[in-house]
Amino acid sequence: MKQKEELHRGLESRHITLMSLGAAIGVGLFLGSASAIKLAGPAILVAYTIAGAVMFLIMRALGEMAIHNPVAGSFSRYAKDHLGPLSGYITGWNYWFLWVVTCMAEITAVGIYMEKWFPNVPNWIWALAALVIMAAVNLITAKAYGEFEFWFAMIKIVAIIALIISGLGIIFFGFGNHGIATGISNLWSHGGFAPNGFKGILMSMQMVMFAFLGIEMIGVTAGEVKNPKKVLARAINTVFWRILLFYVGALFVIMSIYPWNEIGTTGSPFVLTFEKIGIAQAAGIINFVVLTAALSSCNSGIFSTGRMLFNLAQQEQAPKGLKKISSKGVPSKAILLSAGALLIGVVLNYLFPGSAVFVWITSISTFGAIWTWGTILLSQMKFRRSLSADELKELKFKTPFWPYGSYIALAFLLMVLGIMGYFKDTRIALIVGPIWILGLVAFYYGKGLHKKNKDETKVA
Repeated sequence: MKQKEELHRGLESRHITLMSLGAAIGVGLFLGSASAIKLAGPAILVAYTIAGAVMFLIMRALGEMAIHNPVAGSFSRYAKDHLGPLSGYITGWNYWFLWVVTCMAEITAVGIYMEKWFPNVPNWIWALAALVIMAAVNLITAKAYGEFEFWFAMIKIVAIIALIISGLGIIFFGFGNHGIATGISNLWSHGGFAPNGFKGILMSMQMVMFAFLGIEMIGVTAGEVKNPKKVLARAINTVFWRILLFYVGALFVIMSIYPWNEIGTTGSPFVLTFEKIGIAQAAGIINFVVLTAALSSCNSGIFSTGRMLFNLAQQEQAPKGLKKISSKGVPSKAILLSAGALLIGVVLNYLFPGSAVFVWITSISTFGAIWTWGTILLSQMKFRRSLSADELKELKFKTPFWPYGSYIALAFLLMVLGIMGYFKDTRIALIVGPIWILGLVAFYYGKGLHKKNKDETKVA
């Protein structure tokens, strides 16, 4: 009997839209935005807007290829087809590891958040429980994953919308402030709009770009979405604007109400805003929201890593057994392997709590994100140039401002790498990242995968 190797197309439009929002709107917005604000001040709004425009160009480049050829693995497959087998191999494994690292941080965060309610239970138990539950959800069906992610993302989005509406009430009508409207003067009253100048904006750019990690997940879902051409086009166009609105809108409200140089010194800005309008249980509510945010990111990570391994196995760049599809239509072995890798993170967290090793590994995520986005742009450039005049006319979802938009986006990513190398705090990424890539290349040639791909090309 022939082994089944096709994924079920069980994801609908609402799943895809909320999944991308859920993956990109992470814990960083709720609790980690303070560090980026310290670098750029209110000018962080400019950084998010510029970065958002670049991400829009990158997503449209991905959409152009994904709608033309909707397959599982997405940008890894496109890299292989247009840039060569080695590029596809590196991109696929790099993205897998990137999400494994991100998920390690997220399941660790789950333990920290649960500690607020259950202080006597070891954090690693909650981390393990989160991993087991999310892996189980991913093993059921793609639709089950989509449903969980839909509601996880919805909780985050409702919290952000509530913050924006409540904050606007404080800014313009004085809600919770004895009827005295705060206005928006805090945006320029404490050292100016850009207190640290253009350098501050540049220093924040690495964190800002990392905040968009996960938006490219739309492409990974291409092999399991119903009516991919229609759904992917709509999701790519709408998700970008919503993410930009949520980030810029939320931070605009927060920095208008509170002096930017005080944010992060007295707790989460979200908690402070809800407490200001009289919600006594604000801390508990936000703790629940960030808990679901961490679970959401872990859920998305297991989904992404499973599909990427499945795609690599199909290309004979990962063990053949990872091509196995369960009766539910999901790549079960690939999901279990990813969950197993995450289990190592739980163990490391148990043995070395607070260890600097996580700072080192997480730096690969930032480097890996830029590698992924750069590969998407380069693949799209080669893809576009491979088309005939008639094929170009038939493209349903063209990248805007071609070819200049793609060149500008690629140059921007290179600039961010340069910034990371210039500043001491982020320089480690340019040491660890290339070592990881070189390790992948060594394994590729050491295991003779280049010969397999060469033979495959000859047969084709």
